[in-house]
Amino acid sequence: MKLKRRFNAHNELHANSLNDILFILLFFFLIVATLGNPNIVKVNNPAGKKDTKAKQNIVISIDKNQKLFLGQKQIDINLIDTILRAEVLRQRAFIDTPSVVVNADTSAYYGEVFKVMQSAKRAGAKVVAIVK
Repeated sequence: MKLKRRFNAHNELHANSLNDILFILLFFFLIVATLGNPNIVKVNNPAGKKDTKAKQNIVISIDKNQKLFLGQKQIDINLIDTILRAEVLRQRAFIDTPSVVVNADTSAYYGEVFKVMQSAKRAGAKVVAIVK
């Protein structure tokens, strides 16, 4: 009489799902690694010692009340095209490409600033915008 049982126990490791999990983890780490840009280093940029402003041939100022000034003289916004064209033509006698500097208050409307810049471009001047 044989009382001893036979156990056919094989030591197996089912690794079928392990491949799927590793594949998903690989994709996850590849996507996460591309989100962060390691080439960006935050630095403090040095401040220049020289002021590199453009030559201020024609200065248009816009104050907080949306009033336009050519130098110290107040001008009408509707006449900006003709006034700038005449001023650029007057400056062309001395300079090849006169520059128009737009000094705008921080509370000035950007639409007014762009209107002045477009008028200066149409008049054939180089435009520099300075918003204070």
